[in-house]
Amino acid sequence: MAVPFRKVSKTRKRMRRSHNALEIVGTTKCNNCGAVIKPHRVCKECGSYKGKTVVETKDAKTEK
Repeated sequence: MAVPFRKVSKTRKRMRRSHNALEIVGTTKCNNCGAVIKPHRVCKECGSYKGKTVVETKDAKTEK
């Protein structure tokens, strides 16, 4: 079984693992209500997508 000839330094080890870091999920604001949402998805708060109401929400039904 092969054994490393020299110890891998902390710097070398951390450089190798630098690509394993978690990334922040991109978010945007809803054009209609200003809630924080994932891009290219219907807003859970108001039910709009690209400025148009696509889904009726419970809050919208009670206001009418």
